[in-house]
Amino acid sequence: MAKVVLVTGASSGIGEETVKALLKAGYVVYAGARRVDRMQPLAAAGARLLALDVTDEASTAAAVETVVKEAGRIDVLVNNAGYGSYGALEDVPLEEARRQFDVNIFGLARLIQLVLPAMRAQRSGRIVNISSIGGKFGEPFGCWYHATKFAVEGLSDSLRMELHPFGIDVVVIQPGAIVTEWNTLAREGLMKYSGDTAYREGARAHARLMASADQGSMPSPPSVVARTILQAVQAAKPRTRYATGGGAHLILFLRRILSDRIFDAVMRMAERQATKSPA
Repeated sequence: MAKVVLVTGASSGIGEETVKALLKAGYVVYAGARRVDRMQPLAAAGARLLALDVTDEASTAAAVETVVKEAGRIDVLVNNAGYGSYGALEDVPLEEARRQFDVNIFGLARLIQLVLPAMRAQRSGRIVNISSIGGKFGEPFGCWYHATKFAVEGLSDSLRMELHPFGIDVVVIQPGAIVTEWNTLAREGLMKYSGDTAYREGARAHARLMASADQGSMPSPPSVVARTILQAVQAAKPRTRYATGGGAHLILFLRRILSDRIFDAVMRMAERQATKSPA
């Protein structure tokens, strides 16, 4: 019997490519996102579409209920929905900070709560949380985004131990620089909140650094992350973490071996280099 997978944030980028990879591998895939119209090509490929807003209780409950009712089970949840809210802490309204947590952590956690009864009844299941290499280090103007990804890392570690007795695995995926709309939206938010404040010089320098991460040979296409997610789903005994794409392994290695002060200095140096580079 084909296993059943629910993928959130499936209308573009990593989520869209993950749905394609899972379908190709023979899984029954439910693709959830707010923008259902953008998922029509996935439906044509065999995905079952769900209107899903991870910040809306009725939407999340209805989505999981639909999967369990139609498929009779749910084997894998891929928590991919998320975005990056950037701007100086002093500048970003707390309303936006709360929205960042609602999408990146509370929406993720609520979906886990909703799928666990079915997984526990099966005595099997796999929860794949899409974190980031940014769940292991901070950067200027990314306070709220990195706070959510640190939270995903801690939640996943704790949850993994809680669910072990029920045969349910918890896996963290840590993408590096990936070419999606995420980077553009994050830079737009950064300039919106801090592009014309006391932090404007640093914000503009960091926006240039972020833009450079979408160029050259370092960034990877979202299909690279999708292949890693498929690997984590198919593994008989998955690793607890998979770093993937866009310099992920190198950056995490540097974060491990460098002191906080030296890592801060490296980040500042990278900003200066990006500012000097031709547009």
